[in-house]
Amino acid sequence: MTKNETPPPAWSPTCWASNGEVRLAYDELASRQAGAEPLLLVIGLGVSRQWWPTGLAATLAAAGFAVARYDQRDAGESTHLPPTSGTGPVAALVRKRGDAYTAEDMADDAMAVLDALGWESAHLFGVSLGGAVAQRIALRHPRRVRTLTSVSAVPGDTAGLATLRHIRLRTLVRLARMRHPRTPEGNIEAGVALARLLHSPAHPFDERAVRSMLTATPDTGILDTRGQSRQIGAQWHGPGIDRITAPTLVLHGLDDPLVKPSGGRAVAARIPGARFVPLPGVGHDLPEPVWQEVADHVRRLAELRPLAADR
Repeated sequence: MTKNETPPPAWSPTCWASNGEVRLAYDELASRQAGAEPLLLVIGLGVSRQWWPTGLAATLAAAGFAVARYDQRDAGESTHLPPTSGTGPVAALVRKRGDAYTAEDMADDAMAVLDALGWESAHLFGVSLGGAVAQRIALRHPRRVRTLTSVSAVPGDTAGLATLRHIRLRTLVRLARMRHPRTPEGNIEAGVALARLLHSPAHPFDERAVRSMLTATPDTGILDTRGQSRQIGAQWHGPGIDRITAPTLVLHGLDDPLVKPSGGRAVAARIPGARFVPLPGVGHDLPEPVWQEVADHVRRLAELRPLAADR
């Protein structure tokens, strides 16, 4: 790096929050502007918070946000619950019955992270299962949610066969057939295969970056089908998403190989005032070419909050 180059943004050391017996790992992006608004990233099924592109977080920070991310329970460095059943994620999705914890518990995990950060409220940005969790957080803890951005997600109040209508079954089959040894090397290869499967061919696939991330921060969650089953099997018992009051943005890649755009459209149609923004050429991820566009949309959403608060 030359003296004229800006050093890459860095994350803080791992910090910890607690929700009962569950410990939750989180960190913050070190670069923060004066007056930056809190924004919490909520990651998807099974994987660790390291899957958030640091470049995306830095772009959000440049748009005026203080960015933090956390590992959901049963993922990353957070508490992994004891095994409860041998069913896989697909079976857990269909059967509409979770036996480890509830979706309310997962929503409360995010509140524990906000408490540890010292944030009374925050903007939420959730992707995939994290988008559904973020919707549930906005329902269960409305006073602590400034705005909601749901990305590549299905409605957070659906379960079972109602969810499957928005899922591409061919991709589910391909995911179920992935076989990799439970070794450090196997975890890396599984992560690369997953990232490639969920990526749209409309944008270059940066295998080197994925391998570098997985090598630096090993993630066993991709092969942890029991942990995934517990997450996806956690049932929601609260109100429907039509009760969400936070200003809401729904983003969805039109080339998403896992969750059909109908999922995002359904979310936007049911949340009062929500805006649906399709992302052409984007898969079940957020590639670098759309980072600035995404940050601009989230910034505009944040500027709507004072108007919403006055209603």
